[in-house]
Amino acid sequence: MNKLGIRKKILNQRKKKYFQNFDNSKIYNFLKKYKKNNIGGYFPINYEFDCLEILKKLSKQNFQISLPIMKKSNQMDFFSWDFNQPLTINDFGIPEPTSSKITYPDIFLVPIVGFDKNLYRLGYGGGYYDRYIARIKKIKNIITIGLSFSFQKIDKLPINKFDQRLDAIITERNIFQ
Repeated sequence: MNKLGIRKKILNQRKKKYFQNFDNSKIYNFLKKYKKNNIGGYFPINYEFDCLEILKKLSKQNFQISLPIMKKSNQMDFFSWDFNQPLTINDFGIPEPTSSKITYPDIFLVPIVGFDKNLYRLGYGGGYYDRYIARIKKIKNIITIGLSFSFQKIDKLPINKFDQRLDAIITERNIFQ
């Protein structure tokens, strides 16, 4: 099956099976072991794994939080954000920070449509995260962690030279590394 077919199938499943009874302490403890305090997150949409409680807990522990702002040509950058700051809605309906302070997170929490045992992820098809990860890896050493539900795992994704392998993927059942 091609990426479009896989994406459509998983998004339909995710809408039907979405749940959030997840032990966030597993993710929190996993992140703390890296001893990095600059975390790039995302604002969940379309039944994505909701990482906002994790980001809130990290923020209270003086972690620097940032969220992406999408740009033209399928590019994005991360900007500092705090839970007390307003968000604006972009053309895709995704909340984004209003900050103008670009930051380069040490750890990225990455949304996932689907993933495979080789730690490749399937997104919505725009390539925003793959482009950003490839670009930022030229600037600094980063850790990429996908957040997903176990039912989003498939045997093998069709990948191309632009797809970026993640360092870990955390589901409600497992941590894949």
